[in-house]
Amino acid sequence: MIPFYLVSAVYAVGLGNVLYFALSQAYSIRMVAIEEYGRVVHEFDPYFNYRATEYLWQHGWYSFRTWFDHESWYPLGRPVGTTIYPGMQVTSVLIKKYLLPEWSINDICCFVPVWFGVLATLATALLAYECSVGVHTTKKKSTTTTSVVVVEEEEGAGNSNKTNNNTNNDPQEFSSILNSIPIVKQIYQATIVPLWKNFIVNKWIELTGAPYGLMGVYEQTTTNNNGSTTTTVNSTPALEAAVITALCMSMVPAHLMRSVGGGYDNESVAVFAMTFTFYCWTRSLRGNDTPNYVWSVLSGLAYFNMVAAWGGYVFVLNLIGVHASVLVLMGRYSKKLYVSYTLFYSIGTVLAIQVPVVGWTPLKSLEQMGPLLAFGIFQLLELCQVILRAKKRTNKNNNKKNGSTNKSNKKSNNKKTFMNSIIIDNDWLMVHLQVFGTAAALALVIAFVLNGRGYFGPISSRVRGLFVKHTKTGNPLVDSVAEHQPANAGAYEQYLTKHVVLLCPVGFAYVAFCQFHDSSSFLVVYGLAAYFFSNKMVRLILLTAPIASVLVGITLSHVWCWGVTALLGRRPSLQPFLMGSSTSETTTTTATTTPTITKSSKKGKKKGAKEEDDDDDDDVLNKTSHASSTTTASSSSKPVVYNENYLVRIVRLVLFGYCIL
Repeated sequence: MIPFYLVSAVYAVGLGNVLYFALSQAYSIRMVAIEEYGRVVHEFDPYFNYRATEYLWQHGWYSFRTWFDHESWYPLGRPVGTTIYPGMQVTSVLIKKYLLPEWSINDICCFVPVWFGVLATLATALLAYECSVGVHTTKKKSTTTTSVVVVEEEEGAGNSNKTNNNTNNDPQEFSSILNSIPIVKQIYQATIVPLWKNFIVNKWIELTGAPYGLMGVYEQTTTNNNGSTTTTVNSTPALEAAVITALCMSMVPAHLMRSVGGGYDNESVAVFAMTFTFYCWTRSLRGNDTPNYVWSVLSGLAYFNMVAAWGGYVFVLNLIGVHASVLVLMGRYSKKLYVSYTLFYSIGTVLAIQVPVVGWTPLKSLEQMGPLLAFGIFQLLELCQVILRAKKRTNKNNNKKNGSTNKSNKKSNNKKTFMNSIIIDNDWLMVHLQVFGTAAALALVIAFVLNGRGYFGPISSRVRGLFVKHTKTGNPLVDSVAEHQPANAGAYEQYLTKHVVLLCPVGFAYVAFCQFHDSSSFLVVYGLAAYFFSNKMVRLILLTAPIASVLVGITLSHVWCWGVTALLGRRPSLQPFLMGSSTSETTTTTATTTPTITKSSKKGKKKGAKEEDDDDDDDVLNKTSHASSTTTASSSSKPVVYNENYLVRIVRLVLFGYCIL
């Protein structure tokens, strides 16, 4: 019999070939115009961009910044250096200087949309992969001292308040968006979770052999001092999602129309800059509470590339600012989130100011005040954490000095511990009120003074056009453009295709309710924002191409894996081997009459509270307690195989064939 890890390796190689096919198709489709009509820059804006690139190559950066073009905006002329986003021109000149010196500027300008269309396809696939990396776990803890098996169902697995020893490279546990809303969380855990786990999932597994397309990759048993814990890990099809996303992004018309060979316009480069910025941002949020400085810095650098390439950088900046703020409002604030947003905003803004057409706009424009406000709030939140940690150390030292070790004083010490928790909560409230109250008063005074001096700039006419009818922005140039009109259902079917429009809501709902964590939550925010703005202005359907491709990739990847398991019995995966666990090829099924007691693991146990008091570096915002970790004595894992009848396999093969089509 062929070892299953070889099947998994062949499967991974096959996915790699499909990804290569998607990228090659993205290249060949965009090359049709060049193959048909030659290396010609077409349309008005692309030809002006070509002239600007040629001038930059011939005269250098300094002359380009001060260049006044008398042939544009005739007869007035145009100061090109201060009215153009030079990222695309600089990129083309760098390619000419260092990569393809034998090529002409004209040829490079014709091929740049094709090259960056392929790169945008790859970056979107990486975004889909990052937002799909995660696990669904079911833990069963069996004690060795009694014959009773205790099954602990963890409520709200994947919540940011749950900490463990994972690094920032480990996948996060998925949850539901309902589990992150403060008031809805209690209702969700009391009603929906028991119904879902005890009835719906069990019946679905009996019928189909797997819970809603998620196949158990491996079952890991860990033996420690307190007994053994068996964890069934259901890994999401992240690689499959990335490959299908690349296939969709390579040919979706909304992106294709802006990246055809010869269409040398800003959007052809900006889509890659945007999607790569989103990927770096979500990658910096991987893991639990360990900051990832490298990817945070890269997100700031990628954002600078976006600023230099296209005026749509305002959308990218506000979208990431809103996502970070939503995570805070959902109680998912962490050191990781603070570092990621701080480095992204500070590095990106400092570099964006260097772009001549942007200047000090990030600190003056009203449409960019939201991310600046979020940056300030993050600094205040971290300042509160520093103050509370200092108070916590002081209280801990005082308790050590004044504490009694006599057994007769145990009850009084327990009362002191309870009172200390109340004092900590009061300190948390008072510190936040004082810090935010002082900062708000100071900010109002500064804003009042600066506003009186005309410091803040008005909202641009194009942004105003997103919230009012396109004929009432006050700018005749903006009002006369047809692509500034609102979109309709026909426009979405034309630029995204009918199948993509039908599958996007499915992927959106799945991410929100079944595959929700810090990184994937970005897709929820992105999807809502892209639909809102594209519905207001038809030209912004371009922004929906990446998120639509990702949602389609996530949806079809589960259908795909559901069909693969119909053929092989379980989904091929290299994850158990990449994680370094020993894998057995045989699965033994045993029947037991051992009674099972099911209980919910509650946060806030005394043992967890004691552990939290001993850790000075704990985040004080997360006021919940955590179970203490134990020393692992031995660990083993085995793959999970689902049994199902042939009728179910036939149904799944039919769906598998539909996914291929």
